[in-house]
Amino acid sequence: MRCYFHALLLCMFFAFFSLLYVFNQLASTLEDGDEWTVRRAQRTPDSSGPDPGRDVRKGPGPAAGPRDHQEPLDRCKSLSVYWDPHWRLPADVCGVNCLLESSLRKKSSSAEKESRDERMHLAVVACGPRLEETLTMLKSAVLFSKKPLHVYIFAEDHLHDSFRDALHSWPSMVQQRFNFTTYPITFPSENAKEWKKLFKPCASQRLFLPVGLHSSSMHITTGDNKFDKCTHEDYVVSDLQLILKDVDSLLYVDTDIIFLQPMEEIWAFLSQFNSSHLAAMAPEHEEPRIAWYTRFARHPYYGKTGINSGVMLMNMTRFREKHFKNDMTAVPLRWEEMLMPLLQKYKLNITWGDQDLLNIIFHHNPESLYVFPCQWNYRPDHCIYGSNCKEAEQEGVFILHGNRGVYHDDKQPAFRAVYQAIQKYPFGDSMVNSLLLPLEAALQATTHTYCGRASHLFTKRLQQSIKSVQQDSTQR
Repeated sequence: MRCYFHALLLCMFFAFFSLLYVFNQLASTLEDGDEWTVRRAQRTPDSSGPDPGRDVRKGPGPAAGPRDHQEPLDRCKSLSVYWDPHWRLPADVCGVNCLLESSLRKKSSSAEKESRDERMHLAVVACGPRLEETLTMLKSAVLFSKKPLHVYIFAEDHLHDSFRDALHSWPSMVQQRFNFTTYPITFPSENAKEWKKLFKPCASQRLFLPVGLHSSSMHITTGDNKFDKCTHEDYVVSDLQLILKDVDSLLYVDTDIIFLQPMEEIWAFLSQFNSSHLAAMAPEHEEPRIAWYTRFARHPYYGKTGINSGVMLMNMTRFREKHFKNDMTAVPLRWEEMLMPLLQKYKLNITWGDQDLLNIIFHHNPESLYVFPCQWNYRPDHCIYGSNCKEAEQEGVFILHGNRGVYHDDKQPAFRAVYQAIQKYPFGDSMVNSLLLPLEAALQATTHTYCGRASHLFTKRLQQSIKSVQQDSTQR
């Protein structure tokens, strides 16, 4: 027995030194290969064309050019590697190094892909006389944002041509910064009328964004720009699971929203989500004693004051995957399984339609909601009885929400002044002379109202946004 043990130790001893020898030869080979690469690179003449070693690419991304046949050999690209056919290595390089490099390259490639995919996704639902209001919202989003934007417009069929004609009439330089797709308003066929009439016409459409729409076929219109070279045409989609299936995250806003700073600022909240978060919204009110839900709600609601769904940032992938706790069954339900039973249970007790349903859902799933401050969804409630949004007082209003029709009546002239200033601003004109100064003058005439006295909060962030746009324009 002792002889076998000694033999085992001797074998392990020789195996250890054999491995040392192999790695020593590997290091020597790599050094020789690097020197050979450098010498060949020195012999390669300079090219006057694009960067060699990159394939020609169409669409956004770094500049690219055709491959040069004199390109120096790149380690892991010469011969196929049996354990990973996507990575190649020179014949004189051992596979261990290539295995390590291939792992690093995969991570690098993934990071590069994410960095190139910078598009933001914005959704809005428009029914009835909401065409001009929606266009003004989109105008504010495009004016200040720097990243490319894809807009998903869910609208009644008779509005599709109007949206397309209006957006195509914008200057070409503006159209290059976004593209859009229009979808019809569609609800589950067995309860379509009930869903459509819930609260405001079509407002509950937002509830079905994560799970697709419910129709055997639909006409979809897409617009093109420099990011997507497609034609302006209608086409029919029959498999509804394709609708927004590839959209991982989305910002939904009501039509009465005005962006006062770049949309990428609120889009950045996605990076602050923890592993449980799947949506972000602002509180319905800051003061529980006068909050609507605290005083009048006849159903569960989130937190102390409820949430407002006019600005809703969503991780669509997590919506589709999660099973939600609820007060209808002990078994967690998927999003699409829960909506109709929830409506049937609470339809006689809800006032604000889909927003109330969202409050009920997140009351039972509070860990899934990220709450952002009130300046990201600033409404008349924040100033009508005196200023009560502390974050806006410190940093200004980021997103203005003119709910209750205040853009179109005399009840809150400060809100209407901001809306009209964005609506009337001519693309291409000086933002200072044609937007900011006229707005400041109009707000001076609203100081007889509580919101008018807080109107300096409306322009505080807007001034910074305009300055940033001017700086970018100068650098170009």
